[in-house]
Amino acid sequence: MRIFSILAALLVSAVLALFILDRPRLLAVLGMGGEAVETTESSETEDAAEDAGALVKVVVQRSVARQIDTAVALRGQTEAARTVDVRAETSAVVASAPLRKGTRVETGEALCRLDEGTRGTALAQARAQLDEARARVPESLARLAQSLAQLEEAKINLNASSKLSEGGFASTTRVANTEAALATAEAGVESARAGLQAAQSGIQSAQAAVATAEKEIERLIIRAPFAGLLESDTAELGSLLQPGSLCATVIQLDPIKLVAFVPETEVARVSLGANASARLVAGSGAIIGDAEARGKEVRGQVTFLSSSADQITRTFRVEIEVPNPDAKIRDGQTAEILISAEGAVAHLLPQSALTLNDEGTLGVRTVDAEAIVEFHPVALMRDTPEGVWLTGLEETADVVVLGQEFVIAGVKVAPTYRELSQ
Repeated sequence: MRIFSILAALLVSAVLALFILDRPRLLAVLGMGGEAVETTESSETEDAAEDAGALVKVVVQRSVARQIDTAVALRGQTEAARTVDVRAETSAVVASAPLRKGTRVETGEALCRLDEGTRGTALAQARAQLDEARARVPESLARLAQSLAQLEEAKINLNASSKLSEGGFASTTRVANTEAALATAEAGVESARAGLQAAQSGIQSAQAAVATAEKEIERLIIRAPFAGLLESDTAELGSLLQPGSLCATVIQLDPIKLVAFVPETEVARVSLGANASARLVAGSGAIIGDAEARGKEVRGQVTFLSSSADQITRTFRVEIEVPNPDAKIRDGQTAEILISAEGAVAHLLPQSALTLNDEGTLGVRTVDAEAIVEFHPVALMRDTPEGVWLTGLEETADVVVLGQEFVIAGVKVAPTYRELSQ
């Protein structure tokens, strides 16, 4: 009996071992082949399901390129069209009350009036000397005419003496005397001409003295070189100004310039005359609902593009002229500038879709028709609240927008597509 129990235990153990280790063969031995096939197919299905579950799941967005207007985005500041420090050209005491900063002045308006002192007397003296020099001219002309007449007379006498001497009717002494008289007359003419020239030079010298005295008096009134605003008070009453001393600073804000610096990678896209717009950065105390506080938008055109790059930053200066008739735009305000450029074809994608490959290249990952991941380098054109505009992709691309950091190029994934509106 004990041997039978041991054999039964061994048989049960063998059956259990076959069931665990080689169940299909056991089922075939027991006449359950159909069920074995079914079980095998079920096992293969489970294995396939397990393989599918091993793929990384990603979210893919199908993107179609669109034509957009591009612009070169810069950050710069406003700058006055002209700023001039108006300075004195002569020494004198200020004789006028000062104009206060912020005052609007017109072209030629007096900013500082200086005390005349003895400059009026100097001008009167110069004019008197001019009149005296002019009076000498008629006298010099009369002397020249007299000298010319004496010269003509001397020539006639010399001619007559020479002919009489040839006929034996005049002595050689008389001929010599007439020749001496001719030489004296010629010297008199030269002297008279020199006197006339001296009189004319005296006139020019006196005229120069008058012009200098008049200019000196003209410098006593320091005028605005152009219409604008006073950026500083004018010189105080009673203060002494020396040549080069500051009278006032005048600033012109209409039109005003927007100044920025274009990177060398973008300078080819900027051209003279291109339209530009800018938003002035709002201050920290902006009030909700206040349009001016939120930032004013202005428009203008590119009037200058530097042909030489800055040696340190390798950027090019660009200036945009903007009308500012009400002078609401001030010098030195920060501005976000957009300069129009040629259009381009680009994709609008979420900023989160951007990634880097192992070399540090900016790009996106896409999937092909067989769900294989590919990496494509891209160029960032514009950043907007809706996403980023990118170039470098084909016209239609299936871009991985979620899970792209967990896959690399060449890996097969399990993509889930989503609509653009999601």
